[in-house]
Amino acid sequence: MSHRYIRQTILKDFGVQGQQRLANARVLVVGLGGLGIPVVQYLNAMGIGTLGLVEQDVVDITNLQRQVLYAEKDIGRPKLEVILEKLQAQNSTTNLIPFGTFLNRENALRIITDFDVIVDASDNFATRYLINDACIILNKPFVYGALHDFEGQLSVFNYKNGPSYRCLFPSMPSINEIPNCNENGVLGIIPGIVGNLQALEVVKVVAGVGEVLSGKLLLYNGLNNSFVTINFDRQPKYCDITNLQSSYEDAICSPEHYLSAEELQRSLDNSSSIQLVDVRTAEEFENYCIPGSVNIPLDSLENQIHKIDLTDKVYLICQSGKRSEIALKNLQEQHPKTVFLSIFGGINQFLATCS
Repeated sequence: MSHRYIRQTILKDFGVQGQQRLANARVLVVGLGGLGIPVVQYLNAMGIGTLGLVEQDVVDITNLQRQVLYAEKDIGRPKLEVILEKLQAQNSTTNLIPFGTFLNRENALRIITDFDVIVDASDNFATRYLINDACIILNKPFVYGALHDFEGQLSVFNYKNGPSYRCLFPSMPSINEIPNCNENGVLGIIPGIVGNLQALEVVKVVAGVGEVLSGKLLLYNGLNNSFVTINFDRQPKYCDITNLQSSYEDAICSPEHYLSAEELQRSLDNSSSIQLVDVRTAEEFENYCIPGSVNIPLDSLENQIHKIDLTDKVYLICQSGKRSEIALKNLQEQHPKTVFLSIFGGINQFLATCS
């Protein structure tokens, strides 16, 4: 065993055996943002054998206050590309397997099946429920982390016949119930704390040390540094999953309702009359807007619907794509004959790829 890990192997309850288990382990991390970065950094440093990395996003300036592995010079670069460079420089012995994609219904089972432990470091409910269901089908444990404002959550699901994510949260919230990331932020250090706790749970699962957070939801409050643990039981009806759902998004928003930033740019280049509605706040719109776009904040859409030509195609955009998706769902329900398109990744993606 390499002298590199001596500070771990001298631990009585970890030892050479624990280190060997790390070296043999295959861990998949879904998402390389605020949570995923501390997870991959520490697992890579500690000698995990294989790390699978799932990410398709690019580095944006708004990432830098919490996604601390990225630098200003990395803005606009694929996150996966930057992470691979950093991790290879940190530990050249780790087997790094990149997946330059977002996890979806078509690839989830194929990607997850080759790994021992799955880490949910995503930032959306659709991916989380997809991971849960795939892990139940493939009998894989997954380590969950989530963030909101000054708080974090942590648990380990589907571990040794333990509860699943659906035992705690049976069904996905509606789009209107999901907090908007641009209006409900997160203090930069909170993802680091929760992500490190996720990495610790991975080590415990893999090395067989300590007490794994199975059947327990850990709630962390950064404002008073308090930890509260909530116990919950396995519900067999939520663990009997043999197939993935047909969709993990609202059925009204199928792929044809989304447009990439590159496709938007081509539409702008080819037409001077494109109807582009920016649903961000007036303050955000004043700070930056795409020339020719019209600002109708999300909470004003109903009252200002007269400003939209419903006989023509409507392009919807916001900062990250979340609010434009809400606008899409609401408008499509009310005006089913109009074609609405939400720009995937929003202004962030547009600036990263088209400016």
